[in-house]
Amino acid sequence: MIVVTGGAGFIGSNMLEALERRGEGRLVVCDRLRDGVKWRNIAKRELADIVHPEQLFDFLEANRKPVKMIIHMGAISATTETDADKISANNFSLSLALWKWCAMNDVRFIYASSAATYGDGSQGFDDDWSIEHLAKLRPLNAYGWSKHLFDRRVSRKILDGARRPPQWAGLKFFNVYGPNEYHKGGQQSVVAQIHPHAVAGAPYQLFRSHNPNYTDGGQMRDFIWIDDCIDVMLWLVDNPQVSGIFNVGTGKARTFLDLASSVYRALGKEPQIKFQDTPIAIRDKYQYFTEAKMEHLRAAGYDKPFTALEDGVGRYVNHFLSQPDPYR
Repeated sequence: MIVVTGGAGFIGSNMLEALERRGEGRLVVCDRLRDGVKWRNIAKRELADIVHPEQLFDFLEANRKPVKMIIHMGAISATTETDADKISANNFSLSLALWKWCAMNDVRFIYASSAATYGDGSQGFDDDWSIEHLAKLRPLNAYGWSKHLFDRRVSRKILDGARRPPQWAGLKFFNVYGPNEYHKGGQQSVVAQIHPHAVAGAPYQLFRSHNPNYTDGGQMRDFIWIDDCIDVMLWLVDNPQVSGIFNVGTGKARTFLDLASSVYRALGKEPQIKFQDTPIAIRDKYQYFTEAKMEHLRAAGYDKPFTALEDGVGRYVNHFLSQPDPYR
């Protein structure tokens, strides 16, 4: 049995699909479905159970023997969320409790960290998880801080020789795009947000640059196709001897203008891009550049190439966003 927290979310539901396709046994989702369309992310899956987060530890205690792995993707992931108590309870305290449960019960544990832990990038994007290196990072928002706080706790536990899960891995996801993100509203990838504009032949507005080192639309991110993230996670499932905190990006930053243009071109149209001021509320916390250092993951043995931006956007647009049923 594999438990996927946040299993009805974006990355979690894609991982469920991959695990089901591989015949990995009974799959359990822990999530809040609420009254939106999130349930559609798991509508095609055969599931052993759906567990509400408040009942998760009761479920785990009742299923100690069959649970072999927890893939912890559940979190408050909105970078605009300002309730730090809510964020710390969901993103730090719950993660710590799951770590302890997995350590005590010899259950493998893979969890989602984030590139938001790197803050403005002034300390680089090296996934060195030593106590000293992590102490230098300064996340720009409460979400990034909560993920960073847990990474630091994990690092301290490993350094102190505390009991740990038989395999553990924290994944610093960069800018992921792909199917099953539609429930996220304004937190969807720019690809999903541009698509209806491009279909209609209408222009899309990117944020104007407020940094003299970047042109409008020249802000850069490490955009990664969801299938590449899933391949990394499946590789970890297949390699239980590998533990650590790893970046999950392509290692190649591209501009938002490149990304937006790729959406239009995937539809056979010329790009129509305009610019608007970055909202004041996020302007001083805006990242102008992210690019994952991927040497650590490569040194651990992962050798699969990452999907080029144009290829990933093309797959997303043509195989999902342009289809009557865009869900995986």
